[in-house]
Amino acid sequence: MEGVLLRDNPLLLPLNKEKTLYDGFVTVQERDFRLRVQLPAEGHFKGARLHCCWQLKHLLQGYEHIVKQRLQQSADLVTFVLELKTVLEVCLKSCPEWRSIPPPQYYARLISEMETLGWGRLLFIDTEFRTLRLKAEDSSGRQHVLTVKLRAKHPAEAPECSADLPVPLALTWTPQSTLDQLHTQFLLILESLREFWDVLDQIDSNTWILEPEKPSRSDTMRRMAIGTNVSIKVEVDPKHPRMLPECCLLGAEHAVTPLRNKLNANMHLWNLDSGVLHNLQDVLEIEFPSPATHDKSRFSTECGICYSYRLESAVPDQVCNDPRCGQPFHQACLYEWLRALPSSRQSFYMVFGECPYCSKPITVKMAPQQC
Repeated sequence: MEGVLLRDNPLLLPLNKEKTLYDGFVTVQERDFRLRVQLPAEGHFKGARLHCCWQLKHLLQGYEHIVKQRLQQSADLVTFVLELKTVLEVCLKSCPEWRSIPPPQYYARLISEMETLGWGRLLFIDTEFRTLRLKAEDSSGRQHVLTVKLRAKHPAEAPECSADLPVPLALTWTPQSTLDQLHTQFLLILESLREFWDVLDQIDSNTWILEPEKPSRSDTMRRMAIGTNVSIKVEVDPKHPRMLPECCLLGAEHAVTPLRNKLNANMHLWNLDSGVLHNLQDVLEIEFPSPATHDKSRFSTECGICYSYRLESAVPDQVCNDPRCGQPFHQACLYEWLRALPSSRQSFYMVFGECPYCSKPITVKMAPQQC
């Protein structure tokens, strides 16, 4: 036991021949904590007492009961010190102010790298000088943000980077890399996605977007209004933004079927030299309603059950197929309504019943959380 204790904790030493009193330091995350352990004279560990420095007492606040339990239940000093260090690891992770402070070289390197990159590109830096937000602009003038979380051993360890992108952020880093080089890589990624954002910006500017409510730069899906209770959902490929996107027409069958037939019949007309919006209008033989020609309230029809447009993130996308009715519902609302009716029946993941408004047959898939 003595050999293991000395190997793992070389700064914790016995103060007497009986080895019932130990004093010194335990090291956790490159920080030293002073403690003293008094063992019972009988030779077993139960009944041992722990005396802590004020730093250790402060850090262990809220964990005292665990430490006392370990004092009573540990088989020997080696086991107790190991478990104490595990508790301290948890404490240090939950208390950012106790993290190890980087050496002076870290700050000197950071300032030097920011001088090269340009302070004008720095949007934010936290009080620990660990998290930075760097601004970047693509060739179309769009503003982007690269969040960089530096490690204590920067630049030896790669930083953690994130950004609002539709593809994984793949940046390379070596111990010789700098923030300026990281920023340059980010600009190249933005440039590779420029055409994708051009396509979506054209859609956003010239159609009524039903979903997502507030598109981010990472969103690849758009649901565009075509008419009252009729819309199309498209999924644009970030790597091939001008190709025919995955399309899903939503609405009552009598309104959607003609559009679906045109989409299938005119697919060969798709022109890769034109934008997605122009191609969709040619293939579907329609003009999308735009903010310049139509008011959005015409397309934001509330659910016929809960009388709201948005239910969390969902919009009414289930429509009665009777042309004289055409009332929209949220999928979750219609599912719960039909499930409560004695006359409704269920087959696999479909529920069959009557429209709450016109009593004509209507079906709905089980809500995803119910499947």
